Amino acid sequence: MSEHIQIERQGAVQIIRLNRADKKNALTRAMYAAMTKAMVESDNDADIRANVFFGTPGAFSAGNDLQDFMAFAMSGQMGTEVFDFLIALANSTKPLLAGVDGLAIGIGSTIHFHCDLTFATPQSLFKTPFVDLGLVPEAASSLLGPALMGSQRAFAFLANGDGWSAAEAKDAGLIYKIVEAADLEATVLKAATDIAAKPPEAMRITRDLLRMPREAVVERMQLEAKHFSERLQAEEARNAMVNFFSRKKS
Repeated sequence: MSEHIQIERQGAVQIIRLNRADKKNALTRAMYAAMTKAMVESDNDADIRANVFFGTPGAFSAGNDLQDFMAFAMSGQMGTEVFDFLIALANSTKPLLAGVDGLAIGIGSTIHFHCDLTFATPQSLFKTPFVDLGLVPEAASSLLGPALMGSQRAFAFLANGDGWSAAEAKDAGLIYKIVEAADLEATVLKAATDIAAKPPEAMRITRDLLRMPREAVVERMQLEAKHFSERLQAEEARNAMVNFFSRKKS
């Protein structure tokens, strides 16, 4: 597993904390595997009634670790960890909440299409630079985005890569509330605790009724993953990533 994912329990709430602050919580394959394990285990544990995702101050997640992507682009071997996590998101039977402070890039943004409640601080930034990296959206965001926010906002966010403030993300429906950084964790954990105290079977059924059918979400994830894998190995994406790393070093 990964030392960069911390799993905690607070009553009936499981906390999944991204803890790779020196890399702004960029997600490695091992981190994905650890989060998937925690989510799958929570689905099979009646004592866990809600899951909460946190990052670290200033960074929820900078997205996927691009070194992993570069390795795949060169070798063609990606592994299943990322897709396993996305499927766990789609199939989760427990409410999902998140608290965002700072950067929420790529999967750091698209994960919120699967969260039932996301709280964010005013200094948060949501951005999905998929196309800029020669890639395509993931996490069924190409399906859930237009349904949630309309086709033009979805295009601006997922295709054009517009960065959104917390206020813009709230206006688009990506997040629920904006709270000050000092209050973020307490606010999210209170909401999760309140949810966990409700009748669990009624909550499960209600949540299923509110969400898009899992079959459609998984099918779109599979289609996105096919294109994503193909794009990663394309010259267009390799060039975009080389340029990205060159800009970081300069």
